[in-house]
Amino acid sequence: MENKSEMNTIRMQQILVSVSVVLFIIKIIAWLITSSVAILTDAMESTVNVMAGFIGLYSIILSSKPKDKDHPYGHGKVEFLSSAIEGVLISVAGLIIIYEAINNLMHPHDIKKLDYGIILIAITAVVNYIVGQICINKGKKENSPILIASGSHLKSDTYSTLGLLLGIILILITGFKWIDSVAALLFAFIIIFTGYKIIRKSVAGIMDESDNEIITDIIKVLNEHRTSEWIDVHNMRVINYAGFYHIDCHLTVPFYINVNEAHAVLDRLTDLLTKHFKERVEFFVHIDGCMPHQCNICNAPNCKERKAEFIQYVLWTHENILSNNKHSLTK
Repeated sequence: MENKSEMNTIRMQQILVSVSVVLFIIKIIAWLITSSVAILTDAMESTVNVMAGFIGLYSIILSSKPKDKDHPYGHGKVEFLSSAIEGVLISVAGLIIIYEAINNLMHPHDIKKLDYGIILIAITAVVNYIVGQICINKGKKENSPILIASGSHLKSDTYSTLGLLLGIILILITGFKWIDSVAALLFAFIIIFTGYKIIRKSVAGIMDESDNEIITDIIKVLNEHRTSEWIDVHNMRVINYAGFYHIDCHLTVPFYINVNEAHAVLDRLTDLLTKHFKERVEFFVHIDGCMPHQCNICNAPNCKERKAEFIQYVLWTHENILSNNKHSLTK
């Protein structure tokens, strides 16, 4: 059964799909009233919102399924694939807008009842922006790349719609029909750039690219709550399964403690990170025994095996926590 976070994500995506369908219908009505190619272009771009919304909803439902024998790490990666598809669709929509804008520039169409069209399209722009921002905020809160991608898409749709509206308004004022095509071209490039950023982030997730933001967060938490038993943490790897983190690392503990004591030390570290990431994390931690050259960074009390006095802890950083070497004050 889905947890509360997954249910919130699914509910948000359902709202997004419903809104996208309604706004698409409004834009089609506006085009039928005005015969404006610019408005038709905006409606065509909205078809991507609808398709991406349904794709995103399916991927979120699939990613919320529990782990199974065939998918031991869960189904979260599908969200990155969905985001990549959405990014491609956004970029394709931008190319279509460029084509339509150039065609309209070369062969201007007569436009009628622009006042009604402007009102309808302005309403869709406002709704798109509000829903898009809500979607992005929810995506960041729930660590859902598909919600963030969907929200970014809606906001980019708002910007292109505003550009087209500006062009139509200027046509009413000046009578120059080429203005809406120029505005459409400008915002088409903005849409394509938005699509590129979504694709880039999705590919990074699919390829398990190192997430510096998450690693920085982990380092901060460990440095703030470190204990004398955590002599060092190294060889860390973090994989983001669409908001569910798999953390693999080595933890160095005093070599003379027994297995049960070592696991108690490990549990304190994993419990800390589990609480910080609100249960959206799992661990594979290898326990190492300390070495004599690490005595000067170890402040374990009442150590009978100490070979040197404690000098200072080694502050954990990106460089040393990702390294496969045990930490010490000497190179």
